[in-house]
Amino acid sequence: MRLAMVAGEASGDLLAGLLLGGLHERWPALAAAGIGGPKMAARGFEAWWPSDKLAVHGYADALRHYREIKGIRDRLGDRLLAEPPAVFVGVDAPDFNLGLEKRLKAAGIPSVHFVCPSIWAWRGGRAKKMAASCDHVLCLFPFEPELLQRHGVAATYVGHPLADAIPIEPPRAAARAALGLGEGDPVVAVLPGSRRGEIEHIAPAFLQAVERLHRQRPELRFLLPVAPGLRAMVEPLVAAHAGDAPIQLLDGRSHEVLAACDVTLIASGTATLEAALFKRPMVIGYRMAWLSWQLMRRMGYLPWVGLPNILARDFVVPELLQDRCEPEALARETLAWLDDAPRARALQARFLDLHHLLKRDTARRATDALAQVLESRS
Repeated sequence: MRLAMVAGEASGDLLAGLLLGGLHERWPALAAAGIGGPKMAARGFEAWWPSDKLAVHGYADALRHYREIKGIRDRLGDRLLAEPPAVFVGVDAPDFNLGLEKRLKAAGIPSVHFVCPSIWAWRGGRAKKMAASCDHVLCLFPFEPELLQRHGVAATYVGHPLADAIPIEPPRAAARAALGLGEGDPVVAVLPGSRRGEIEHIAPAFLQAVERLHRQRPELRFLLPVAPGLRAMVEPLVAAHAGDAPIQLLDGRSHEVLAACDVTLIASGTATLEAALFKRPMVIGYRMAWLSWQLMRRMGYLPWVGLPNILARDFVVPELLQDRCEPEALARETLAWLDDAPRARALQARFLDLHHLLKRDTARRATDALAQVLESRS
């Protein structure tokens, strides 16, 4: 079977890579191509364009790259119409994928969207666009299918593939040994994002918070996993903002870092869910261009932006956004977790319940749903 896929950014590449594992189990001779990253390539995916071409940060960044990204989408659509795949799967990246899916669906190519856009949090009008674009949506969270079905969108709850990939009991000791850390070392993970725009806006505040933490607690160790291709950008920022703090830069290895740490200072996004599945206390921070922030905050429906808080429907972890994402506050909230063991244990218990809720053998469920879409078309 020939499958086409588009995944934007590191998080989409990760989700698509996990999905491809299940697809290959069902269809061993599967050939998949389109837009993807290294996790997908490791599963035999042929990337005609790399996923980081779609990694924009907010509206201002999207406008700067609009012409290039639209050109990629037009050329990809032409190629898929000329050589139709059995099914197209758009992984997240709704601003790119929904328009492409609508074009393919109109031409008779089955279109499946993996990851429901956050219409329950903002931009609820997308539901109508999805009805015109998708034959089926694979949902990560249990409340999403009913919401979509109200708008005439067929959907299946498949759980979250990260809940299958991350062990219920995090391998803390093994991760620390692999990273050269002692069992008793107090460790802070620093994850300022995986996109250039995120690094530009968020990393300086995070690194200045690290410098403050180092001055107050010299015994702290800091781990910063760097996304592929961003080390040359991160290293000068560390030198400029973190002074003499003992920061260990790592190429990737974010899961080892989350398993090993005591608390993480983390940018809002999929990584916060990963941290929750590793049962780690966190401080969520985020900044973006002023115009993008003004637009996004006016369209939000919920009081939370971090996935752990959204799923818990409570501020179980602090969120420091835009002007509040400043070094002193970030450092203060990080120390608060380190100094309150009962609070951290209570949070870990809530995250354990969340892990069981999302662990649903996603690859198998998603593959079954794809098979049903193909059978209904044939």
